[in-house]
Amino acid sequence: MEKESFNTGLLQFLQQSPTPFHAVASMSAILEQAGFRLLSESDSWKLENNTSYYVVRNDSAIIAFKTGRGDLAKTGLRIAGAHTDSPCLKIKPSPEVSSQNYQQLGVEVYGGALLHPWFDRDLSIAGRVDYQTDGGELESALIDFKEPVAFIPSLAIHLDRTANEGRKINKQKELPAILLQLAKDESFDFDLFLLEHLQKVTGKITAAKVLSHELLLYDTQAPSLVGFDKQFLASARLDNLLSCYLCLIALIESEDDFASVLVCNDHEEVGSVSTSGAEGPFLKSVLERMQGSAQSTIDGFDRAIHNSVLLSVDNAHGAHPNFADKHDEHHRPLLNSGPVIKINANQRYASNSQSVALFKSLCNKLNIAHQSFVMRSDMACGSTIGPITAASLGVTTVDVGVASFAMHSIREFAGIDDVQALATVITAFYSR
Repeated sequence: MEKESFNTGLLQFLQQSPTPFHAVASMSAILEQAGFRLLSESDSWKLENNTSYYVVRNDSAIIAFKTGRGDLAKTGLRIAGAHTDSPCLKIKPSPEVSSQNYQQLGVEVYGGALLHPWFDRDLSIAGRVDYQTDGGELESALIDFKEPVAFIPSLAIHLDRTANEGRKINKQKELPAILLQLAKDESFDFDLFLLEHLQKVTGKITAAKVLSHELLLYDTQAPSLVGFDKQFLASARLDNLLSCYLCLIALIESEDDFASVLVCNDHEEVGSVSTSGAEGPFLKSVLERMQGSAQSTIDGFDRAIHNSVLLSVDNAHGAHPNFADKHDEHHRPLLNSGPVIKINANQRYASNSQSVALFKSLCNKLNIAHQSFVMRSDMACGSTIGPITAASLGVTTVDVGVASFAMHSIREFAGIDDVQALATVITAFYSR
C-alpha cells in the first residue's frame, strides 16, 4: 500500500463520514469503484465464484465479501469485523428547547461519550431523515449541514470557580446546544427547519413533511496529521472508523483465492443488540447465504465456521505518557509500535492462545511488530464485537486494534504508521 495515497484516502473517509449512515455510504462508494456488486437482502442470491459483493442493512451496517475459488466447508472464511458507530450526542425527536430567547437542541448521550470535550466546539448536524412526499410516499435521505450550526458553551470560570477541581455534567441541563437567537415571541420548529434543508439544499423538492429523524451533532474540525514529523492522526470517530477503513482497503487489495468477509456493524457502543448490531442476525444470515443452495446444509455451514477465523478490529488503549500508571506495567502499548493484541481473562475480548498465535505469526512473517494489552486487574475492561460474534457463530476470534489516546472523546489520537501496518497484516490474513 502506497503510504501517501492511503493516508489521503483515510483522511477523506473520516471527513465524509460524520455518522454511521455516511460511513456506510462512503464505504459503498469505495466498494463500487473497486468492482464489488451490490446485493439486496430481499432478493434471491445467485453468487458466482471468484466474485466480490456487498450488502447494506439499515443504511448503517455493511458486509462486503469475496466468494473465493474453493469449497467454503473446506477452506473456511477469513472474516474481519469493526463497527460504524461512535459515542456522540444524538438529537431528540422533539428537540426544541428555548431559554433566554436562545433556541437550543435537546440531545441524548449515545454510548459512553467523554463529555467535557464537547463544550466549546463548532458543531454541525448530520444523519438520516425520513419524510413523506407530496404524493404520499415514504422516503428517506442523508443530510449533512457541514457548516457549524450549533455550539455548547462552557460556563465561564468566574461563575464556577471550582470548575478545574472536577465537575459533574448534568446531561439534561448542560448539553442542549445553541442553534440560534430568537426575537421576542418568535418560535422555531425543528421539523420545518429540516424540511427546508431537504428541499433547498439536498434537492428533495417533493418532500412535504418530516416524519422522523436520526440526527447527530459532530465536530466540524477536519481530521489531520499532527506532530512535528506528522507521526500522529487526530480526528473524530477514530473509534472505530479507523478500523472500518483499514479493513476495507485490506479486503479490496487482498488476493481473491479465499472467501473473505468484512462486517461493519452498527450500535457496538450501546451493546450491539439491534438488527444491524453484532448481536443481531446480519452476519450469520449473509454467511449462510454465501454457502449457496448446493452447500446449504447445517453440516456444511458448521464445517465452514470451524475452519474460519475472525479478526475483531477495534482501537486499543495506548499508554498515555501523563497517565502511564493507568496501565499494567507489562502491557503498555505505544503509538506507532505495531498492532495491539487485546486479551482479557473474563472474555471481554475473545482472543485465546491459538488465535493470538495465528495473528502473531502473520505479523512475524511480515516483519511487523506487535504488542499486547491487558487491562489493569483493579480496573473494569471494555469490550468489542469480538466476544458477541464469537459466541453467536462459534468462530475462532482474536481482538486486535491500533493503539490510541482519548478514546470516546470528540477528537481522538493515534499513530499513523500503525494504521497502515495493521492494514498490511489484514491484507495478508485475507490472502493466506
